Amino acid sequence: MLGGVLKKVLLVLLVVVVFQNWGKIQRVFNPSQVVSEQTRASARVVLYATQWCGYCKQIQRFLDQKGIPYKSVDIDQDPEGRKAYQALGGGGIPFVDVNGTLIREYNPEAILSALTP
Repeated sequence: MLGGVLKKVLLVLLVVVVFQNWGKIQRVFNPSQVVSEQTRASARVVLYATQWCGYCKQIQRFLDQKGIPYKSVDIDQDPEGRKAYQALGGGGIPFVDVNGTLIREYNPEAILSALTP
């Protein structure tokens, strides 16, 4: 009985570890998705988000996994950041400014596309 419970716990832990490191695992099997060092160095990415937004957290994970530097602005907590967000047209979150290209949804492909010249 104890062995069966231990196996289930280990399986759950394995699933959690794989989920948390999926970006790294994906890069091993699909190197074409890797962002070049030059692209990372020239990236100007600002993520307008909130603490409660699930898609915002997904974009943060995506950017972290790809090694893309970004500035995160919490529009609920930062009045100046909220003004900048509104000046760009706001209209919902997540809202990402990638090298001047505005992306108003969770769209990793659009982010990668906006990073490449």
